Amino acid sequence: MTTTLLMSAIMAIVAAILITPLASRANDGDFKTKFKIQFGIIVWILAFVITATIFYITKVDQSWSLSWSIIFVIALIGTLLANGFERKIKGIITLASLVFGAYLLSAPLFNAHQKYQSAEMTKKVEIKAFDDTKTPASVPPKYARNKMKKAFSQVPNTSYYELGNLQIQKVKGEYVYIAPVEFSDFFKWMKGKESPGYLTMSATNSSDNPKFVKSPMVYTTSAYLNNNVERHVRLANTQKIFYGDAQLEVDDNGKPYYIRTYGDFISGRNGFDPKGIVMIDAKTGDSKTYALKDVPEFIDGAISPEAVSRQNEYFGKYVHGFWNSMFGKKDVKIPSDEGTEANVSPVFDENGTMYYFTDFTSPKEGVDSMLGYSLTNARTGQATYYSGNKDEAYMDSQGAIQIIEKKFIEKKWQASMPIIYNFYGEASWLVPVLDSNGFLQNYSIVSAANPELSVSAATPNEALRQYKTLINRSGNSSLNSSSSNEEKTVKGKVLRVYKEKNNDYTTISFLLDNKENYIVSSEVSPLAVYLKEGDKVEVKYVNSTDVFLPVKEIVIEDIEEK
Repeated sequence: MTTTLLMSAIMAIVAAILITPLASRANDGDFKTKFKIQFGIIVWILAFVITATIFYITKVDQSWSLSWSIIFVIALIGTLLANGFERKIKGIITLASLVFGAYLLSAPLFNAHQKYQSAEMTKKVEIKAFDDTKTPASVPPKYARNKMKKAFSQVPNTSYYELGNLQIQKVKGEYVYIAPVEFSDFFKWMKGKESPGYLTMSATNSSDNPKFVKSPMVYTTSAYLNNNVERHVRLANTQKIFYGDAQLEVDDNGKPYYIRTYGDFISGRNGFDPKGIVMIDAKTGDSKTYALKDVPEFIDGAISPEAVSRQNEYFGKYVHGFWNSMFGKKDVKIPSDEGTEANVSPVFDENGTMYYFTDFTSPKEGVDSMLGYSLTNARTGQATYYSGNKDEAYMDSQGAIQIIEKKFIEKKWQASMPIIYNFYGEASWLVPVLDSNGFLQNYSIVSAANPELSVSAATPNEALRQYKTLINRSGNSSLNSSSSNEEKTVKGKVLRVYKEKNNDYTTISFLLDNKENYIVSSEVSPLAVYLKEGDKVEVKYVNSTDVFLPVKEIVIEDIEEK
């Protein structure tokens, strides 16, 4: 607060000097010194009050680059009130502030290349295949929020509060949603003084019930005056450039903190390049600043989703500069707006690291093909762009939503939070489906390249099992999964065989004398079409919990040799 008052005082001095006609004389030649001192004091007081109020209310950064417009206005007023040499000096200051303002405002025309460089991504073709022994964090935030609202009665003095914004993170190795308990309005804040805590719910188990965690928070986004967390952060860091809303993060002991991402402008006062976070203890207000490389381990989303969304825009829009983004649009890619947080969706990899997912589409209207997708590390900001298999046309997230919603058009169910995965070598969209009341009804998986390959099930793991069988039967994939399930080999006698024609291939299901079921496509093993009861075989398969174990190689005795 002291720095804010000092900055306001300096700005007020500048205003008093520029507005007060220091060298002007009255008709009788007197300088009227007393009047000018009084006039200057009044200007200083007014300027101090106005500037301090603007800084306090808007929570804007208090850097000199922001003051050009204020200096322009007060210098212009001072120029009109002055005469002679003083008018020339103040006129020069007015013109200089105008030129500086023109430089700041024109920055977007010239810094497009710098923006692209700041957002440039590592390029790859496909993400690693998903480990189907894991459960993706697939509970959509809309559904989690709906359940939390219905469980809000757990909060003491419920009428004082409302549910805040959801944030997904990993706590004690589990993926959960957390949402702060926020104040309903100013008068409830005056009565309550502090938030009683936050709600938490599993991000992988849709049947989990939200739980209220008691952990008093004095500094929240809905508090007022100096207890407003964003104002508290600003008053302690007057010149830092923040981008994105304050986000709640809890450590493994359940202690809540608010964080804000800070960084630098690309040039002038335009663009944003994240550099670190400011972390606030939600109860005590203690503030700590960390560079991105030093962020505490429990912080999953050090880069705000708004900052990542901005970086995605730079990467897709400015590949060949500003003017190309406006007219020719060569190689321009438009980030999707289907994300759950500021047009991006948080996901976790098998190591528990959080990434922000975004898919990119063509700027041409009416096109729903995907040009690629990106994953941005939420702690470091390092991003990878996946172009996908160029021999296949992938549909974007909007296309996946439309296909899935058409299946439930009579029920008026809605698809939510589409995320692309590599399921068994097939780029595929996993999409939760909600009813009109926001309740989760099922999970759908649809191939990005082959929309006819789609399944729906009550859980993501059941949908995965159905999808694996569908892919195997279709002959579209050899199931080259990176699943942690080990490959095994077995020898035995065929007891039962069932064959089914699927397009250009045949799916063969068979039972061995070890009482295990297996499934193989003729695309994987063409000679498997000759398989019959009584044959002795050697089978290499992927060991899993599936009823039909996927076969990677089969050798039939008397027909082929190993």
